[in-house]
Amino acid sequence: MPDNAVLRLRQQRLALSTRPFNARGSRTLRCQTCLLPVRNCICDSIQPQQATSRFCLVMFDTEPLKPSNTGRLIADILPDTQAFLWSRTEVDPNLIDTINDPARQPYVVFPESYAEPGRQVFNQIPNGSKPPLFIMLDGTWSEASKMFRKSPYLNHFPLFSLNVDTVSRYQLREASRAEQHCTAEVAAALLQQVGDRSASLQLTQHFHLFREKYLAGKPHRPVEAVTAEQQ
Repeated sequence: MPDNAVLRLRQQRLALSTRPFNARGSRTLRCQTCLLPVRNCICDSIQPQQATSRFCLVMFDTEPLKPSNTGRLIADILPDTQAFLWSRTEVDPNLIDTINDPARQPYVVFPESYAEPGRQVFNQIPNGSKPPLFIMLDGTWSEASKMFRKSPYLNHFPLFSLNVDTVSRYQLREASRAEQHCTAEVAAALLQQVGDRSASLQLTQHFHLFREKYLAGKPHRPVEAVTAEQQ
């Protein structure tokens, strides 16, 4: 059975809950690893990869519990991925240790339009730099914006602003802006840009399969409709 940092974080978050978390489709019998309906489980298809890049997911509150979350897909493919719950007032010391790893160059992945004057912004990895640690703020757009504004321990790290030209195929939640992409799509584009191409390809394939099975599991979205969309 797959095991990764996001799944462990999910168990940690469940232990903190005072009442059951009921996401959409909560009555569906789900695999407790991929969180898809049991009949659509994709756990056996996961093919972990090696990459020079690493990811640190900072996840907003109930994000690890949501079946629609795609940060978990990154951790499926890249076992070195780290994941932490965000807190404005109580920062996990293990998160601080992770983002201050002297062997890596941390980048906060966020649009450069949000950078305050004087903050370094990169659109590609500089030649000769340390292997990247991409810090991704995982939540809805409003939640990610809040984490960006209220995490002073991230302020001294440069931003990495990525221009993803393709239209998002996520469609599992409503985006507030058309150009927004889900966490897994951004991660796959980052991997492609820095040369971790096999990991990028595998993550993209994993995301597409997850999306297909997720939509097929919705009562109002038969498999035939999902297949027709992708032709």
